[in-house]
Amino acid sequence: MSKIRLDRALAVGLVHPAVRLLNGHRRRRVPILMYHGIRDGTGTKHPYFEINTAPELFSRHLHYLRDHGYTTVDLGDAVETIETGSDVKRPVVITFDDGYHDFYTHAFPVLAEHGLGATVFVVSDKAADERVCTDGKEYMTWKEVREIHSHGIQVGSHTVTHPVLYRLSLLKVEDEIRQSKATIEDKLGAPVSSFSYPFAFPEHDKKFVGALVGFLEKHGYKNGVSTIIGTATHGSSRFFLPRLPVNSFDDLRFFRAKLEGGYDWLHIPQRVTKQLGRRPSRV
Repeated sequence: MSKIRLDRALAVGLVHPAVRLLNGHRRRRVPILMYHGIRDGTGTKHPYFEINTAPELFSRHLHYLRDHGYTTVDLGDAVETIETGSDVKRPVVITFDDGYHDFYTHAFPVLAEHGLGATVFVVSDKAADERVCTDGKEYMTWKEVREIHSHGIQVGSHTVTHPVLYRLSLLKVEDEIRQSKATIEDKLGAPVSSFSYPFAFPEHDKKFVGALVGFLEKHGYKNGVSTIIGTATHGSSRFFLPRLPVNSFDDLRFFRAKLEGGYDWLHIPQRVTKQLGRRPSRV
């Protein structure tokens, strides 16, 4: 953590103060936080790519949200807020990708303690009646998924196998979208309305994105999230809402900057990088 990190330095030291000076933080925006694992330890890659958040820091994040008047909403409410300006005080969406077991053990109890809601996107092939453990990661069982859902946690789809959808045929892409929803609904006995796109979202390929929207609408999804960086505002696609990645490197100053729009600038280099390295469309 002692290394200089350009994205943090610019967000905290330059962009966030400018946004606050211009009252940009008062725009109709909804921060959607993207967590993955709630566990100790970090990987060897750049902090930007880290997916773990230490339990103690996660608890501090929730304390910050509670103490600063944030209201957790689900994705449907977030879409309504940015489209109609519904009167919700400091709305925020908390999301978790993959459905790791540590959500059940480390995140769920703290969320319940603070009275905060969240949405967990489950990889349907990773949830099972017996615990699935792959690549050093453990996933929630269906019993645990049903339990968190019964206590108000929203459950969405994160595909069947967590593939890079952009590398698949459209037939397989639709199957990942359709079957994951059907399986989760069968196991929960409740409708699934939200989808989380795995890996880098190919926003540069309009034809592919258009096909995705068609599949999501066809199979009954109402909204969704992506890995596009930023806060959700008017004009954001309701199926591919931008999010703010959060991990163990997000001290409270950095966390605040992200919540208030100080990290949104990173979408520009993110999009340029994707554009330069894009693959031909298969649509």
